[in-house]
Amino acid sequence: MRRSKRLPLEQLTPYLVEPPFPEPLSWPHVFGNDHPVEIEVGFGKGLFLVNSALQQPEVNYFGIEILRKYQLFTATRLAIRQLTNVRLAKADGRQFMKSHVPPRSLRAIHVYFPDPWWKKRHHKRRLFTAEFVAACADALQVGGEFHLATDVADYFAVMTALCSAQPRLAPKPTSVGGDASPVSFLTNFERKAQLRGIPVHRACYTKVASVLPPTGCTDPTEVPPASAI
Repeated sequence: MRRSKRLPLEQLTPYLVEPPFPEPLSWPHVFGNDHPVEIEVGFGKGLFLVNSALQQPEVNYFGIEILRKYQLFTATRLAIRQLTNVRLAKADGRQFMKSHVPPRSLRAIHVYFPDPWWKKRHHKRRLFTAEFVAACADALQVGGEFHLATDVADYFAVMTALCSAQPRLAPKPTSVGGDASPVSFLTNFERKAQLRGIPVHRACYTKVASVLPPTGCTDPTEVPPASAI
C-alpha cells in the first residue's frame, strides 16, 4: 500500500491538541460544537478514527497516542480527507484519561490492541490498570460504552477482569469473552492478526448508574468519582 507523504505541520495544526492540556478539557472548545464525543486511546496509524469519522460526521472523535510520529501520520490522513470531526493529542493515555477528560462527557471509549508489554517486569507499563479503568468509568456518560479488542488472550483476561471488577461497568452479554473474525477490521493490528489467522478477542461494557446513590446525592445517575466508591 502506498504511504501518504506527511503534510507540512501548518496544515496539520487544526487536528492537533497540544500541551499544556487544560484540566479538564472543554469539548465544545476543542471541536467548536456540542456533538457527542468518543475517544480512542492508542490510535496508532488512525484507521479506526478515519473510518469512524467518515461514517459518522455528526460524532466528534478524539484520539490519544503516545508517539508523535503516529499523531502526525494520522493527522495527515485526516487532512487529506478534510475530516473536521477528529482531534489528536500526543499523551500518555492513563494520565490523560485521569486528568484531562471531563467526567460523564463521553459517549464511548475505544481501546484496540494495546501494547501487552510481554515481559513481567514491564507489566507496570501496561495501559490497563484498575486506576485506568476507573478513570474511563468516570469519563463515560451513563449508558456510554467501553469497547476493547486484543489478539493476546492473557492480556484480554486481565482487561476483562479489571472491567468486571469496576462496579460502574456492566458487560454486554453478547460481546464479552467472544472471539470474532469479521470481514472488516478496525485497526492495522487487527488486519495483521486476521492475515496470520490469530483470534481477536473483544468485549464491550456499558456505564451504569449507581445502584445506591451516596449520602447527599439525590440524582441516581450522578456517579461519584472513583475515589468516592
